[in-house]
Amino acid sequence: MREPHLVLGIGELLWDMLPGGKRLGGAPANFSVMAGRLGNHAVILSRIGRDDLGREAVHLLDPLPADTAYLQIDTAHDTGRVTVAFNDGQPEYTIHKPAAWDSLELSDEWVQLAERADAVCFGSLAQRSIESRHTIQTLAAQTLSRCIRVFDVNLRSPFYSSEVIQESLELATVVKMNDAEVPLVLALLGIPVEDEGLPGNLRSGAERLLAEFPTLQMVAITRGAHGSLLVNREEWHEHPGFPAKVADTIGAGDAFTAAMTHYLLRGTDLNVLNDAGNRWGSWVASQSGAMPTLPQGVRAEIEAAIEQ
Repeated sequence: MREPHLVLGIGELLWDMLPGGKRLGGAPANFSVMAGRLGNHAVILSRIGRDDLGREAVHLLDPLPADTAYLQIDTAHDTGRVTVAFNDGQPEYTIHKPAAWDSLELSDEWVQLAERADAVCFGSLAQRSIESRHTIQTLAAQTLSRCIRVFDVNLRSPFYSSEVIQESLELATVVKMNDAEVPLVLALLGIPVEDEGLPGNLRSGAERLLAEFPTLQMVAITRGAHGSLLVNREEWHEHPGFPAKVADTIGAGDAFTAAMTHYLLRGTDLNVLNDAGNRWGSWVASQSGAMPTLPQGVRAEIEAAIEQ
């Protein structure tokens, strides 16, 4: 039997402090849990405080299929927290700083993992501090040329800059963002845009990014309930999405990214990548929190639908 792919989620592990209580999250952690559920050896590379929230995070992750053996413990900073409020069903975030994940250390263990990785996923938020930014970018640069390097744009004001976007895109083979982020990313890079509201213009924006960054192989744009658009150097594919009774949207985009990456590692076509990303994204959106319990029957049903 073939070894599972080694997939790394690098960046923030934090608690979303919701009106109804707290939920564990952070895009790289959410990504890793879903990647592990799909059968990969998924490792969370993050940093937590030596505090109750840190201990609780490890306890909660323990039964989930994401490897926490490489988590760093910070004695000086607290485990990350984000206060989440909802406005018309859309989450609004207050991201507290400093947090332990602002001090990601470039350890030998982490470098050795990066050198063996089949896929890595990193975002813009965890690069808000110089130290974590250096660690994340160095790890991405240490991967083999065949490694899928996913830059998951996560524009959380005021924690992003044109420099971070530029440097991350230069390292990435895949970039994933939502439709609202496309014009912002293009503007930050100084790439002129037409009226960004039309699907054709999302596609032309993706093509501009592919032209600008030679290492980039694919642009993935999610559109909430309206599905997603994938564009590579040969073709593009649109998916209308799957209807879901939304509980909350936290983690849905990360599930999309994890499923897309899983099927990319298997060399499948754009239509399969899109189908898988939307099925898993809509399932997470129909549940509460970013790491909901996944019954075996549900997993088997979704995987069978994708295989078809």
